[in-house]
Amino acid sequence: MMNLEGHMKILVTGLCTLHWGRLEYGNIGNYYIVEPTFRELHRVFPNAEILTTFQMTEDFQCRENVRVLPMEWYYGWLPDDVPNAYCDFGMAEFFAQTGNMPVSSEFLRLVQGCDLVLNVSGEMWGDYAEPVGDGRFLVNLLRDRAVQLLEVPVVLFAGSQGPFSDRSTRDFAKIVYRNYNAVIAREPFTIKKTKQYGFDVHNTKLFACPSFLFEAEEESSQAILDKEGIVIPGDNRPLVGFTICGFNFLEQPYDKWPRSDDEYLPWAQVVEGLFTKLMAKIVLFSHTNGFDLSPQFCLKPGRDYAILRRLYEIIIKRGILTDRDIFCIEGPYLPAQTKAIIGKMDMVVSGRAHAAVAAVSQQIPAVFLVYNEELGSSKTIGFAQLVGLEDFVVPSENIENILRTCEACWHERSHIGTRLATRIPQVKRVARQAFDNLVSLLAERK
Repeated sequence: MMNLEGHMKILVTGLCTLHWGRLEYGNIGNYYIVEPTFRELHRVFPNAEILTTFQMTEDFQCRENVRVLPMEWYYGWLPDDVPNAYCDFGMAEFFAQTGNMPVSSEFLRLVQGCDLVLNVSGEMWGDYAEPVGDGRFLVNLLRDRAVQLLEVPVVLFAGSQGPFSDRSTRDFAKIVYRNYNAVIAREPFTIKKTKQYGFDVHNTKLFACPSFLFEAEEESSQAILDKEGIVIPGDNRPLVGFTICGFNFLEQPYDKWPRSDDEYLPWAQVVEGLFTKLMAKIVLFSHTNGFDLSPQFCLKPGRDYAILRRLYEIIIKRGILTDRDIFCIEGPYLPAQTKAIIGKMDMVVSGRAHAAVAAVSQQIPAVFLVYNEELGSSKTIGFAQLVGLEDFVVPSENIENILRTCEACWHERSHIGTRLATRIPQVKRVARQAFDNLVSLLAERK
């Protein structure tokens, strides 16, 4: 029987398990989720030992008091990942039927020593897992089903599930989903989507994404704007932040490089329209970073920066905007610094969902650009719904629609800011309640 007041072990795993550095120095939105998750777990379970297959730096492990385990215990991009997961599933099934486990594994021994397993998978719990690694979603399902069969509490936490195009995997996913002790949804649209795929959502509860709790490093923001040359004496025009990524382009895959100048033309027209209609300075900013590991670690601009830098060059060449009207943040900057930069904007137009979250969580009006129609982006719609800005969600394909939506957001920015000042504290409270709910869940099983 677990002791909620004494020592506990909590395992944080799932499809956010990535190679070293990816969560801290890659996609900035991922870090917005990860840091508050560990901090809130320590808040509600102050005496717990927290283990994770997320590959975090030693500095993070010390600062956030977590212990990193080999990612191969979960998924290691190895040829035997799927066979090993099937073996674990089979051993757990034998245990469920007989009460015995004559053979075990590192993963099963780990799980049997835990009081709670959290699957943190973001939007990869479904089709989006497969491009990252072969059989990755199947491994996730097999491992979580093994945890369920061992009768260790397991929660699918703070994700946006689907789509599910493969029927065989989808049918298994329905079994696993139904048997979670709880599914904590981070935004409302994902519940609607899983229902449409025929999932049993009786165990699903709606809260809010932990990313709303991430704190900006505000003291550095003005210095960064000065360094980037955005602050011009005597020029008090408002600032409109703008970011897109490969998913926003009509031509896929998202990591296509290089792209022809014609592919940038619609976005150049959007930026030029923003400038002429809003009479604001445009700030292009990347919401991803990259890094080199050798000969020594070096943070560098990520994939989105290359896209935005090329967009900047094309816009300057077209001559409607000058280098006093549009700026491209060179960076790179860490997540807390990036959020602080976003907090200096008067409005943000974002093709990255969590960049929009960074804006609205600081009461900055935002337009949410959905990925291209083929890919969809349900989390983007859901985040906008959480903060009451669903009228400012717009597909990436239609320039005129984007500009109309941006104009409407701009003209309503004062009203939107006032609404967000009331709404965001409520959303943050709901995000924290997701962690409080874990305590209640375990107390009910005690």
